Amino acid sequence: MGLVSTARSTRKKTLWEEGCFRGPLVRTVVVLALLLAATLDVLAFDRLTWVFDVVFVLVSLAASLAVRPRDFFVVGVLPPLTMLGVIVLLAAVSPPMVAEPGDGLGQAIVSGLAHHAGTLVTGYALALVVLALRQVALRNAGRLRPERASSEEPTADIDSGQTPAAPTAPASTPGPVLADSTWDVPDTVAADPGAGAASRR
Repeated sequence: MGLVSTARSTRKKTLWEEGCFRGPLVRTVVVLALLLAATLDVLAFDRLTWVFDVVFVLVSLAASLAVRPRDFFVVGVLPPLTMLGVIVLLAAVSPPMVAEPGDGLGQAIVSGLAHHAGTLVTGYALALVVLALRQVALRNAGRLRPERASSEEPTADIDSGQTPAAPTAPASTPGPVLADSTWDVPDTVAADPGAGAASRR
């Protein structure tokens, strides 16, 4: 038992097991990163562009890898909520940042979400896939597929074309031969008992 526990403790963690940050911390970092990206994007291009889209996808993917397993739910609902929050904030400050100049607040929110729907779907889908893969890896000691149990029976040698020999049954020993209850008496003796007695003399 000591050797098994030592081997498990010294085993290097896979990518799917590295995440150990608390959910609130990951959520705070994601929100700040997206607000910073949106601010820089608007300052550079006067509206939300593909730069924010790329940052959104990368941040969603990083968050799903960084969070600890018990806080998977936090990251599972984070991408759509952060996207909605950024669009609503920008639409409230200046609708042309996410929509047409003449759109009101409600229309600007709907237009902003529609313009970045592909980004939202991509980032959200990647986050959910990574969380699902991490859940599988945690059940299988870091592997995405369960380890197959080694069979004790010999397998066929594919390269040499040989197949394992079938097990042979132990050789059966013949049982005792029962003697016949009647003896075969020669016909001559049976026919003439006296002749047999004369020959013995």
